[in-house]
Amino acid sequence: MNPLTPPVVAQIVQAMAQLAVGQHDAGQALTLCQQAMHQGRAANAIPLLERLHALHPDQPAVARLLGYALRAEQRYAQADTIFSAAVTRAPRDVALRFGQAQTRYELGLPAARLFAKALELAPGDAEIQRNHALALISEGDANSAERLLLRALGKTPGWLDGHKALATLRWIHGDRAHFADSFAAATRAEPLNADLWTAWFRLLAQARDWPAALAVLDAAERQLGTTPAIMVSRLFVAVESHDDARAAELLDQTAGIRGDVTSLCRIRHALRRGTPEAVEAEALPLTAGPSAMLYWPYLSLAWRLLGDARWEWLDRPEVLVQPRESGMDAGDLAELAGVLRGLHTAAAPYIEQSVRGGTQTDRSVLLRHELALQRLKTCLLDTVRGYVDSLPSYEEGHPLLSAPRHHLLVEGSWSVRLLSQGYNVPHTHAMGWLSTAFYVALPKASDMGPPPAGHIAFGTPPAELGLDLAPTRTIQPAPGRMAIFPSTTWHGTVPFDDGERLVVAFDVRRPGY
Repeated sequence: MNPLTPPVVAQIVQAMAQLAVGQHDAGQALTLCQQAMHQGRAANAIPLLERLHALHPDQPAVARLLGYALRAEQRYAQADTIFSAAVTRAPRDVALRFGQAQTRYELGLPAARLFAKALELAPGDAEIQRNHALALISEGDANSAERLLLRALGKTPGWLDGHKALATLRWIHGDRAHFADSFAAATRAEPLNADLWTAWFRLLAQARDWPAALAVLDAAERQLGTTPAIMVSRLFVAVESHDDARAAELLDQTAGIRGDVTSLCRIRHALRRGTPEAVEAEALPLTAGPSAMLYWPYLSLAWRLLGDARWEWLDRPEVLVQPRESGMDAGDLAELAGVLRGLHTAAAPYIEQSVRGGTQTDRSVLLRHELALQRLKTCLLDTVRGYVDSLPSYEEGHPLLSAPRHHLLVEGSWSVRLLSQGYNVPHTHAMGWLSTAFYVALPKASDMGPPPAGHIAFGTPPAELGLDLAPTRTIQPAPGRMAIFPSTTWHGTVPFDDGERLVVAFDVRRPGY
């Protein structure tokens, strides 16, 4: 065996050999598999778990761990089979019930009834309650979901995930005026709960309702006093609402408060004020930390403004931004378009999304059960594999090229449907390693408008930063074409005249090995 093989993997191989000759300790084998999963190596654990499950089909612990290992490797259909069979043998096992319900939900199958059964066994479980509500929404019963969340919040006013789920439900169904109202009653019930005030503020700030966000901060300060979190929140509003005088004052007052929010405020304010050297001083040290993916995009902007060639080392638009043809034919694309249109049921995009003039789906579309989407996942990951295999060799310190390249998993996937004059504002994907856009359906050429209408543009900063930087590259969309690029690269789309622009996008998780 390779001397660099991780110890837990070597032990799993040894356990498999012992199983083959009828000598095994099931408890020890399960412990090995749990260790592998904690290390992000579910793929190594699955063969041993499958063998254990064949030997001990009536053991809930084995089925449970196998189901969750399969989920970790995004093999949801197989996980569903394991959970469903195990639930019939152990109907009162909450973890199995939840695993079955959650897997069905993520596959895009009816799951509300299954969450309800899990809740009967664990009526106070907040995660099951929230996901039950999400399943009801996905099955077209938003009213029941709202009632469920309101009942739960009446009993537990400090339930942050419940408030967020309720606010999201109201927002995507068009209630912009009252989407966050549940926080008002909650903060009356728990006026000293700082997390409640912060969560309320963040939702209003995401909606860019600065007067309402400041009103919440004023109310919070009356209850809690002047806390570092409130000061940082005021700084955020000042920077993002372009109140430069107030921002400068608060930047001085928060100089000793460290964190991603304060750093990003300093960076964005410096860009707007035309001091890119301050951006580099703030951002470059932070690229060595856990939030590095937040800061690389701003370094790119600062280096371009400074005329520093390091932006080319980082972005390499002619090398790392690539169009790739998927090979999907018109019939496959038409079938796929029909499936995707059926998933665009929201009245508005989610509050945190970059979509303007269209909608974006919930959940991960490439993990759903529909055959057209399963075929698409295989096709797109194969296409990405070709891109990864063509990348330049390993480079220490580069956010894309310093990662391993063997194990590709989807970090998140969604569909965007834009209509007349729709577009995506420039943004990056801090949770991804690679990002993609795959074109399913497009307006007729006569409806698109003159180039670059409808193109995806790279390197263009967000408009609110006020920077005069042109795109470093654009890619013209075409049905069946895929744009692949580093998740740290600024990207947005150019509005088009009329018609429909239907896209599937996904991020690739940074490989761990």
